Amino acid sequence: MTAADPPRRRRRGAPAVPVRQADYRRLRNPFPVMSVFSEDEARSIHETALRTLEELGLRVLLPAARDLYREGGARVDGDMVFLGREIVEAALAAAPKSIHCHAGAPGRDLVLELGALAFQPGAGAPHATDLRRGRRPGSGRDYLEYTRLTHHYDVLHMMSPSVEPQDEPTATRHLFTTATQLAHTDKLPFLFARGTPQTEDNFEMLRLARGLSEDAFRADVHSYTVINTNSPRTLDIPMAQGLIDFARAGQLSIVTPFTLMGAMAPITVAGAITLSHAECLAAIALTQLARPGAPVCYGTFTSNVDMKSGAPAFGTPAHFQASLAAGQMARMIGLPWRSAAGSASNLNDVQAANENQLGLWGCLLAGATVVIHAAGWLEGGLSVSYEKIVTDVEILNMVAELCAGAKAGVAEIGFAEALMQVAPQGHFFDTPQTMARYSTEFYTPIVHDYANFGTWTERGARDASTRATRVWEAVLDAPPTPVLAPDRLEAVRAFAARRAAEGGAAPES
Repeated sequence: MTAADPPRRRRRGAPAVPVRQADYRRLRNPFPVMSVFSEDEARSIHETALRTLEELGLRVLLPAARDLYREGGARVDGDMVFLGREIVEAALAAAPKSIHCHAGAPGRDLVLELGALAFQPGAGAPHATDLRRGRRPGSGRDYLEYTRLTHHYDVLHMMSPSVEPQDEPTATRHLFTTATQLAHTDKLPFLFARGTPQTEDNFEMLRLARGLSEDAFRADVHSYTVINTNSPRTLDIPMAQGLIDFARAGQLSIVTPFTLMGAMAPITVAGAITLSHAECLAAIALTQLARPGAPVCYGTFTSNVDMKSGAPAFGTPAHFQASLAAGQMARMIGLPWRSAAGSASNLNDVQAANENQLGLWGCLLAGATVVIHAAGWLEGGLSVSYEKIVTDVEILNMVAELCAGAKAGVAEIGFAEALMQVAPQGHFFDTPQTMARYSTEFYTPIVHDYANFGTWTERGARDASTRATRVWEAVLDAPPTPVLAPDRLEAVRAFAARRAAEGGAAPES
C-alpha cells in the first residue's frame, strides 16, 4: 500500500481483502535510452564545450571561486576564467558516480546514479494556484501545504523549493523553509544556497534534526541544492558560493544551466546543449577544486522559446530532443544527472498534461536520474497548481508501476488456475486466479475515473481538476504524521527563533 492509497474499511466478520503492495520509493528506469545524435556528433559537442571553456572562458563573479580556479591551473583574466581540459578531466575523474543520499528515515534514502530514477515536484514558483483560492503570491501557508502534499506521495522522492513564501522576510525565509521541511517530511530536504550565512544556518538546523555532529554531517550526503548558471557563460556570486559551501560540507549540488534556445542559448538543440554542457563542466570542476570527491550531479534544463513572444515553452519537440542530448552527455562523463518536465500552460488543462507528459517521457527515455518539475508546474515555473500536483502524480505512479516490470511465471500464466477453468466464450471473472488477485493486480487510480458516462454523470460529471481538488483537500485535512522526535523538533525551532531574533541572514548577491 502506498502513501497515495486511502484506508480501506471492511465489515465486521468479513474476510480480509488482500492489500496491494507497491514500492514506489526505490525506482530503476526500465526504459532503453534513446539518443538524438550519433556518437561522433555527441563527441563533437563535448569537444566543442571543452574548447569553449579553453578559448572563450566563463565569467565568474565570486573572487574566492576565481582563486580556486586559478589554484587549480586555470588562467584568470579579470573576472574571466579559462579552463584547460585537463582541469575538467581531473574533476570528472574525482566526482562520485554513485551518491548515497541519507534522508530522515532509512526507507527514504536515495542512491543517485545512472539507471536510478527519482522524481521531484515543481520548484521555485513565485505563485500558487488552486480551484478554491485562485492564483496568488506564494505564502508560508502554501509552502507548508506543498511540503505536506509532497510528503504524502511516495513517488515524489525529494523535496523541492516549491513555492516562494513571500510573506516571510527574505532574511529569515530560509529559516522558515528549512524548519518546515524538517518538521513535516522525512524525505531528502532541499536547502537554499543564497550565501554562506544562510547555508550555515540551514546546515545547523539539519544537524540538530538528525542528531549529527559536524564531522558526521560532512561524512555523508543529507541534503541537496540546485545551482543554476547564468547563461550564457556566467557564474554569479551566490551560485558560485553555494557550489563551494555545499562541496566543502559534503552535501549534494545539482548543477543546472537553464538554457532557452534562441534566447540565452543558440537556437539549435546542438548549440544549446554545447553551451549548457560547457557551463555544467565548469561548475562541476569548481566543486572538485573545493573538495575532491564532493557529490555533484550533472544537469540541464534546456528548452526553446516561443519565437513570436519570447516566452519560454516546455514539453515541445525541441525540449524532448534536448533531454535526449543531455542524456548522451551525462552517459559520456558517467555522472548521475538531472533533467526536467514542466508546462507553459496557464492552467491545469489538456495543454498542461500534454506538455508535462512529453517532457517527462523525454527525461525517461534520456535516462535521467532525477526528474525535476515532474508534478505541479505551470506557466513555465511562475506558479504551482495544487490540482496539477495530483493529476501529475497519477502519471508518475503509473510510471512507477512500469518500473516494477511484469512477471511471467507459472502462477502469472495461470494455465491451471485460469486457462483450464474457462470454456470457449466463457469469462474469467470467477477463476481462482482472478479471485486471488482481483484486489491487488491492477493499479488503483487516485484521480482518474473509469466509470461509464451514465455513472459519471450521476456522480456529478466532475472533470479531473475538480476531482483533484477533493484529493488534495483530503490529504491536507488529515492530521499530519510526526516525522521528527519532539526534542529535536524543539531544538530546530529554538534555533530558528533565535536566529530570526538576531535578524537572520540576508541573501548574498
